[in-house]
Amino acid sequence: MDGVSGFVEEAGVFYERLGLSRTEGRVMGWLLSAPEDSADAPRLCGEMAVAKSSMSVALRRLEQVGLVERFRRPGERRDRYRLAEDVFEQAFRAKMAEFDRFRGLAERGLAVVGDDPARRARLELMRDMYGFMAERFPLLLDEWDRVKEERRR
Repeated sequence: MDGVSGFVEEAGVFYERLGLSRTEGRVMGWLLSAPEDSADAPRLCGEMAVAKSSMSVALRRLEQVGLVERFRRPGERRDRYRLAEDVFEQAFRAKMAEFDRFRGLAERGLAVVGDDPARRARLELMRDMYGFMAERFPLLLDEWDRVKEERRR
C-alpha cells in the first residue's frame, strides 16, 4: 500500500472512531489527499474499491452532516463532491454543541443523587469541565478566524 492509499485507510479508521463509517472516513481521507479538489462518485468507487450503493450512502451522509458539498460543473452531467468550505471548523463547532449536552446530563445526575458528596463531586466536576469548555472554545475559534485571515494575506 503506497503512502496516499495508506493515508486514506488510516483516515477511514480515524473517522470511524469519531462516529463516521469507515467508507465515509476513507472518502474524507481521499478528498484531503487527492491531487484534484473533487471527484464524482464513480471515481471515488474506483479509487477505494467500494460498491456504488455503499458510496452513495457514504456521500449522502457526509453531505447531510456538512462535511462534503455536492456540486456540478457547467456542462457536466455528473455530480461531484468536495470537502465543504471550512469543514474542520464546522465539524468542531458541531462537536461543541455536545458540551451543553454533557453539562445537561451532569445536571440531571445532580438532581437524582441527592446529597451524597462523592457522587455530587464527580457530577459537578463533569458539569464544570464542560461548562469551562463551552465558555473557552468559542474564544479559541475566534482567535483561529483571525489567524486564518492573516494566513490568507
